[in-house]
Amino acid sequence: MAGLNKVMLIGRLGRDPEIRYSQQGLAVVNFSIATSEQWTDKNTGDRQEKTEWHRIVVFGKQAEICEKYLSKGSQIYVEGRLQTRNYEKDGQTHYITEIVVANFQFLGGKQDNQGGGGYQQGGGGGGFQKADSGPNNHSQGPTNPGMTGGQEPIPDDDIPF
Repeated sequence: MAGLNKVMLIGRLGRDPEIRYSQQGLAVVNFSIATSEQWTDKNTGDRQEKTEWHRIVVFGKQAEICEKYLSKGSQIYVEGRLQTRNYEKDGQTHYITEIVVANFQFLGGKQDNQGGGGYQQGGGGGGFQKADSGPNNHSQGPTNPGMTGGQEPIPDDDIPF
């Protein structure tokens, strides 16, 4: 039986996206998003809130779009897969769990992300194509080769919290 590795989140960026390029010239953008849940404590009646931070990585043309249109505070829907990787620093092994994005949708108004739009990894071609007649949905071919084939992992900076 095959497994399933799928994540869907809606959250706000905790910092501006940071773009880098691999040795092969592939754009890679990293940012973090916050998701929150709220509830009322049954014992005290006080409103409680818990925020989780998620590391997000986007590859290729999608990365360039995120870097161009997103900024700290922007709201976004991301869909992708969990990936854990490790790197050595000062003789210690560090582990990073992140969401590798396959699809995303800018949420909120133009002041939130200055352009809006939905982008998804398509199953074929490789060109940048309209997914439907709406101005905000686009599709492109596979852009995420993962961290295989001799690519160096790019260590993330500290999350801003």
